Amino acid sequence: MTDIVIRRTGHAGHVTLSRPKALNALNHGMCLEIEAALDAWRDDPEVALVMIDGAGDKAFCAGGDIAEIYHQGRAGDYATGRAFWRDEYRLNAKLAEYPKPVISFLHGFVMGGGVGLGGHVGERVVCESSQIAMPECGIGFVPDVGGSLLLARAPGRLGEYLGLTAARMGPGDAIHAGFADHFVPEADWPALKERLAATGDVAALAEAASAPPASPMAAAQDEIDVLFGAESVAGIRAALKGAAGPIGEAARKAVGRNSPLSMAVALEMLRRLRADDGDIRAALRQEYRVSHRIVEEGDFVEGVRAQIIDKDRTPHWRLAADEVTPAHVEAMLAPLGEDELAL
Repeated sequence: MTDIVIRRTGHAGHVTLSRPKALNALNHGMCLEIEAALDAWRDDPEVALVMIDGAGDKAFCAGGDIAEIYHQGRAGDYATGRAFWRDEYRLNAKLAEYPKPVISFLHGFVMGGGVGLGGHVGERVVCESSQIAMPECGIGFVPDVGGSLLLARAPGRLGEYLGLTAARMGPGDAIHAGFADHFVPEADWPALKERLAATGDVAALAEAASAPPASPMAAAQDEIDVLFGAESVAGIRAALKGAAGPIGEAARKAVGRNSPLSMAVALEMLRRLRADDGDIRAALRQEYRVSHRIVEEGDFVEGVRAQIIDKDRTPHWRLAADEVTPAHVEAMLAPLGEDELAL
């Protein structure tokens, strides 16, 4: 089985991620294949819309396949990761700006790179099994693939909460937070895809959609806004220190174990995007400045080691919570000169 299946069905270009045993993790080659298909379909009069989905029952896409970047980074090769992220981010921008309707079917786990692939398109469908998250701060990275823009645009301080804690959104939460648009029961997906391909008309989505499940995060919005209302990680830690209830307790543990540098940089990324009314390109350029440096200068290698390679869940971060300064944050976000992301 190939990593990805690309075909045209009726009036639809159809992309299916087909690495179910790897939870459809996105690798560099898959990014390039999807981009080539989008380029070919852009001016094809027979293609009215594009559908993106994932094989298997567990995940649309649980993230980027970062093991190779880890191993190459440990060996002193930083170019491998930079090339992957550069091409992946270009694909994210292309999806966000595509001139034809793109529909993503976000079942199961949708994390990191999966959000970049399915979270910026015009029509995002979730179902009962959808679990969407941005878990990057837990591996010494930052929310990327344009995810920082979705977080910055989420209601209140929900973006800070999701970005710093990696909390998972169910279907109702995802729609509330702006990560999805339509709830369609998964049993109805095959017929919906057939109709979209046959008609080339996205009107079928609205007709198939039903009311989403309730959003626990919407119900807790006021609490989240208070707990994550501070402008610094230290302030958020202070607010969480005495927090009671399941949201506060889980958030306190997450903020206590995730990379202090990554969380501080993530907060500043959201602040800048809001202040400048940033768009997808601004978000991706800012993210790439961090990506370009993170393997060599940040906590990425240690975070991936602890969470994915050795799985001991005991990362030794470069900086403790009280050691991260504004200068450290600025250094990660500083312009790259000739190495800036070109979109």
